[in-house]
Amino acid sequence: MPLLSSLPISCSSLALLLLAGLVVGACASSSTPAETTGEPARRNLAAGDATPTLVARQFKFTEGPAADKAGNVFFTDQPNDKIWKYDTNGQLSVFLAKSGRANGLYFDAQGNLLACADENNQLWSIAPNGKRTILLRDVDGRRLNGPNDLWVHPSTGAIYFTDPYYQRDYWTRTAPDPSLGGQKVYCLPKGQSQPFVVDDTLEQPNGIIGTPDGRQLYVADIKANKTYRYQIAADGRLSGRQLFVEMGSDGMTLDSEGNVYLTGKGVMVFSPAGRQIQHIEVPEEWTGNVCFGGADRSTLFITASEAVFVLPMRVRGVQ
Repeated sequence: MPLLSSLPISCSSLALLLLAGLVVGACASSSTPAETTGEPARRNLAAGDATPTLVARQFKFTEGPAADKAGNVFFTDQPNDKIWKYDTNGQLSVFLAKSGRANGLYFDAQGNLLACADENNQLWSIAPNGKRTILLRDVDGRRLNGPNDLWVHPSTGAIYFTDPYYQRDYWTRTAPDPSLGGQKVYCLPKGQSQPFVVDDTLEQPNGIIGTPDGRQLYVADIKANKTYRYQIAADGRLSGRQLFVEMGSDGMTLDSEGNVYLTGKGVMVFSPAGRQIQHIEVPEEWTGNVCFGGADRSTLFITASEAVFVLPMRVRGVQ
């Protein structure tokens, strides 16, 4: 809105217009509120009129999608203890039959698939040939709650992961270990055997993703229904936590414009400033996670309960 002093109208006339309720025409800008604030209006990021297309509905609960350098997407069916592969030709196959009850997945720079293997509450590295290496077994001898989601820093190779507690029917324990001191967010430096805590104040951290420049990290507190953004320091620690949006998330991803995709009831897309851009409806009760795949990273891959979907997009992924 322009300053009043720049309007071609006297103060006395302005007062009369205000009283008459007619000042809107004299002062209103032709821009929409989004344009006025520099933020994009709601828009459709999907290609044309595309809607999510079902790939398959043959799973128990799908999670953790991650794309390799070629654009093939790997995802988990955790209750059935499998990691599946959806290749760039649209073909499904089982990549790993015994996955340690893998949940969240992410590829490191060497092409290894990192997994939150919560059967025994560990972090795994899985080579392209399926060979498994345990990266993290415990924290100072204490079993983790259940590593859920993870992200690898593009420069340092450090692994940031969330450790909420969700009771599993394949565990013998029935409660979190109180000596852990809560449900936390950790950083495991590359080549190290022990992580350090980067946030211990969240109620139930879940989805996590970082920016491709390695400077910022997003973490969802699903129980508190909030998502936060942090600055990543040179030593790997986090600072400057600020509320991003009043919405939690199971999983999340980023696109080439810096938009953040949160999941739950479908997929909700927010601009880098936290303004809602779009809601992508998914025909399942719960959407667990998303990532961009395909040879050009322009296909949004959606894991949603018993099914997986794809959606061609006008934007590309950056992970």
